[in-house]
Amino acid sequence: MPELPEVETTVKGLSSLLNQKIYNVKIHTSKLRFKIPNNAINILRNSKISNLRRIAKYIIIDLDIDYSLIIHLGMSGRLKTVDKSYKRIKHDHFVMYFSNKKIFIYHDPRKFGFIDIVQTKDLQKQKYIFSLGVDALSPDLSARMIFEKISKSEVPIKQILLNQKLIAGIGNIYASEILFDAKISPLTLGKDLKISLISKLIKSVKKILNKAIRFGGSSIRDYRSTDGTLGNFQSNFRVYNKEGMKIGTDKVKRIIQYGRSTFYCPKLQNNK
Repeated sequence: MPELPEVETTVKGLSSLLNQKIYNVKIHTSKLRFKIPNNAINILRNSKISNLRRIAKYIIIDLDIDYSLIIHLGMSGRLKTVDKSYKRIKHDHFVMYFSNKKIFIYHDPRKFGFIDIVQTKDLQKQKYIFSLGVDALSPDLSARMIFEKISKSEVPIKQILLNQKLIAGIGNIYASEILFDAKISPLTLGKDLKISLISKLIKSVKKILNKAIRFGGSSIRDYRSTDGTLGNFQSNFRVYNKEGMKIGTDKVKRIIQYGRSTFYCPKLQNNK
């Protein structure tokens, strides 16, 4: 599933569409995770893109008519932009045609993503946005705030990092990498983390996510940037998918937590 770095990279890749007019829209598959709103084509046609941004793992395309197009890539979704000639392939579900001859395609083999369109003023009222916690790269993410929220938690820190209602944007891949960088065991319960360790953890959150953005995200299965380029952060993984690999005197171990794979080094990640 695309996580914060992949979504940020995708948003940057759409920059050629800024201030461009949408002159046509085609919906080839109306039912993704949810049904695309019936009024989407009428709203989008003849509008211009006024802003491109990210909220957690959501791509927000603001229009000059005070509406916003919201896209979530789900498990296997990606956005493509091509020039002039375009021949639809399987799993291209949603296409927008622009005045500068650019063509925007939403491609999703598993159809777990979704597309929504709402008035911009109502964006923060949408349940999937309203319920989000603080963004993982926000300056508002502080050790004190996290400490106060998890100081009584019986949940392991790996699962806390994946809780989008607490910290928005981190997924399974980056959670393992962040905890390795911070030298914190993924099995540590929230209540057992001192504020000093949480400060260390937040530094690792920002370090790993920003580095992943610089490398264009991670391409494990389906993810590519808008021009088809593969992300390259997977070449920088220290523990994710590295079971059995030696790091110093330790070995990467794989365990299952809440149905998801966790990779870590038991000796190195000793919370010190």
